[in-house]
Amino acid sequence: MISVFQTRAPRVGLALARGLLGLAFALSLAGVAPPAAQADHHENPCANPCANPCAKKNPCAPKNPCAGKNPCAGKNPCAGANPCGGSASVDPKKFKQPAGYTLGGGDVALGRQLWNDTSLSTNGAACATCHTGGAQFQPTFAKAYPHPVAMVKQQSGASEVSAAEMVQFCMLQPMQAEAFDWNDKQDARKLAALAAYVEQVQKSWKPNPCGANPCAANPCNPCKPRR
Repeated sequence: MISVFQTRAPRVGLALARGLLGLAFALSLAGVAPPAAQADHHENPCANPCANPCAKKNPCAPKNPCAGKNPCAGKNPCAGANPCGGSASVDPKKFKQPAGYTLGGGDVALGRQLWNDTSLSTNGAACATCHTGGAQFQPTFAKAYPHPVAMVKQQSGASEVSAAEMVQFCMLQPMQAEAFDWNDKQDARKLAALAAYVEQVQKSWKPNPCGANPCAANPCNPCKPRR
């Protein structure tokens, strides 16, 4: 025989469960979490965008050496004016050959040596720095000296130069040094040698469409010959 308790227990348990569910639903609508849920709840620091220190101004910005003026700008050898850029003004009297002056023949072998000599400049440059492999020569270089040179015309107003005068101009401007002394025996020897070597180079030079490109020495230059 089944007792009354055994028959009523399932019904009482079901009713109790329904009551608890109803209470939880009512509490949730009221915005009150059950005690157990409140005890286990921890605020997610990533849920609030204001908790992110980077959400506002970057706290590292003042420490960034690039935030202000670039501290490396002054160390860039190209930061100043390009000596070949045409901004300078050169007095033609400093490089033009004196009237009635005759420059003797030059030693081509010595000229080749001086062409690669960086000690002639004050900035570490040599003639070969700009002209390795025939780079930087303009189409007018193929013409016999004296001939017009755009850089000389732009910076001094001189309409044309001889080979020796071109050497003197380069000493003054791109190489930022003193011109050779026309009347000094040793200087005149070096000047004549460089002029003779320039004319020797001129004989075998052919215009290169990339020769006037200031990036000709760049290994990424598409015009640079491949090995």
